[in-house]
Amino acid sequence: MLHKLNRDYRIAFFLSLFTIIANLVEGSFSTILGQKDGTLALFGFGLDSFIEVISAVGITIMVLRIAREPDSPPSKFEVTALKITGVSFYLLTAGLVVTAVLNLVTGAEPETAISGLIISLISLSVMVFLYRAKMSVGHRLNSDPIIADANCTKTCIYMSLVLLGSSLIYTLTGFAFIDIIGALGLAWFSFSEGREAFEKAAGKMSCDTCSE
Repeated sequence: MLHKLNRDYRIAFFLSLFTIIANLVEGSFSTILGQKDGTLALFGFGLDSFIEVISAVGITIMVLRIAREPDSPPSKFEVTALKITGVSFYLLTAGLVVTAVLNLVTGAEPETAISGLIISLISLSVMVFLYRAKMSVGHRLNSDPIIADANCTKTCIYMSLVLLGSSLIYTLTGFAFIDIIGALGLAWFSFSEGREAFEKAAGKMSCDTCSE
């Protein structure tokens, strides 16, 4: 079926597949190393990556649908994937906030933030590449859904910057509370992504609102 699609839709499809693979790898390393190092921000970042996989699967199906029928409405699978994504982000938000409070009360702090520093730098470069590539193909196809997906990748860039900032500050200063602050920053973006997923599922999301 892929050979029947034009070149730009094939690129959009493979970018979606790459997004899935990248998030699976990122999520695996982040959760394992985050738990090992006692870094809440890195662990939460990894859980976010796994949730992004669900969203990326829905985007992949969307790309195939609009390639075949550009004006067709979202499928039930896409809507369901968005709702599952939204619930998962809300649960992650709650989990990060509760754990951050517990860490604050108990005085828990990371053993090291070097892993978070390395992973955030890699993630940042990958997400910037994906954002530019998706935006480029979206404009060539004049596709609002693909442009919206590209704009939503900005949130992943922001989350990478939050992890980078908290990891760098902890590495340089040893300021323990920065891990909690970083986790709360991730919780804020996670809540925003959950809200956007439900708005998309309701058919209210445009490329403009997604970029906010």
